[in-house]
Amino acid sequence: MSKALLTEIRKYESDTEQCMKCGFCSFVCPVYQEEKIEAGVARGKNELVKAVLAGELELTRDLADRLYKCTACMACTETCPAKAVVPRLVVAARADLVSQIGLRFPYGLVYRHILSNRKMMGRLVSAASLFQSLIMPATNGRVRHMPDFLSGLTKGRQIPSLAKKPLRRLTPEIIRPSSGTPVTRIGYFSGCVNEFVSPHIGLKTIDFLVRNRVEVVMPRAQGCCGAAVFLGGGDFVTGRLVADSNVAAFNDVDYVVTDCATCACALEEYPRFLADTPERKEAYVRFAGKVRHTTQFLIDVLDLPASAFRTSPLVEGKRLTWHDPCHLNRHLGAKQQPRQILNSLENTRFIEMPNSDRCCGMGGQFSLLNPELSIKIGDKKVESIASTEADIVVTACPGCQFQLIDGLGRAEKPQTVMNLMELLG
Repeated sequence: MSKALLTEIRKYESDTEQCMKCGFCSFVCPVYQEEKIEAGVARGKNELVKAVLAGELELTRDLADRLYKCTACMACTETCPAKAVVPRLVVAARADLVSQIGLRFPYGLVYRHILSNRKMMGRLVSAASLFQSLIMPATNGRVRHMPDFLSGLTKGRQIPSLAKKPLRRLTPEIIRPSSGTPVTRIGYFSGCVNEFVSPHIGLKTIDFLVRNRVEVVMPRAQGCCGAAVFLGGGDFVTGRLVADSNVAAFNDVDYVVTDCATCACALEEYPRFLADTPERKEAYVRFAGKVRHTTQFLIDVLDLPASAFRTSPLVEGKRLTWHDPCHLNRHLGAKQQPRQILNSLENTRFIEMPNSDRCCGMGGQFSLLNPELSIKIGDKKVESIASTEADIVVTACPGCQFQLIDGLGRAEKPQTVMNLMELLG
């Protein structure tokens, strides 16, 4: 295949030479640890991309299957002596695959007509919220079992319950502190999960921010962050449409704050992968510079004292442990901020989990394409959680949260899974 057709991979061609072929990545790659196949580890994927660049391999569905079998946990880069960022090569290769052979059904339909269209998505979710109560029994209120005739689609996994009302119908667009001058004005990026599945977490976050003298704007024009679209799916064309919409929606704020580690990562990656013109580059860079995960904003920007983090009565006297979302820990570099908040909570006990930063196996689209592998990876995380004997495992990524709920439920473990903001009174 002509290099002229490899538009995105060619941007990272020099990066393919960073890999020293030492194999350190094989010791930490969650996919390789389960399958022991060279093409599943960063070193192997790097060689596949090099072969495509050299014209030795074609962009085929078989190759796509290999390149989509990556959770993007970045453990390989963290361990690599040369810090080779193979996951970025994988994203670029996915983009060239999509431009050459297209997206599989139904992903093209979902990305281009649902995730990129908030109104359409809202209508479909509203209809689905009625449908779920008819055929999918609820378990702990946040997840549901698929009925037997559909369970093959998810390998028997539990899926999130949809909220009766989306977040935007539960809060005004602008929320100001009741007294005093706001210290800053932020745009709250809800993400798809807090918008349609867990609006109570969005309400908790907004309330906490306002009580700490932050003016919160929740733009109605915001949409999906696009992580599934361009990072997971490789659809850069639709990704740019999503990015343009979000950048415009948050134009008039000091910061863009989100509870979702995956959303924060995707929003920060707009300049790297989607900026195809100087105008987009300038707009995306300016926007990405405003993005903060909630834990980063509370600790690094507001610099709140420990006394600001009051303990919710729901968790008083409980033993807590923490799961590091890969997007928060390795992509955003926020490892200590959530621990600082947890250690501030009075009348609780924080227990550090062994291998707290091990990928839980969610990986967005990865878990849909590889459900059995995702479950195996998640089982190791469940073992780590169980070893702490904690009452509650806390995290700050909705995807991780539902993966952990599913895994703990499968193993019949007693731990409850909560978002960090739910612990705050």
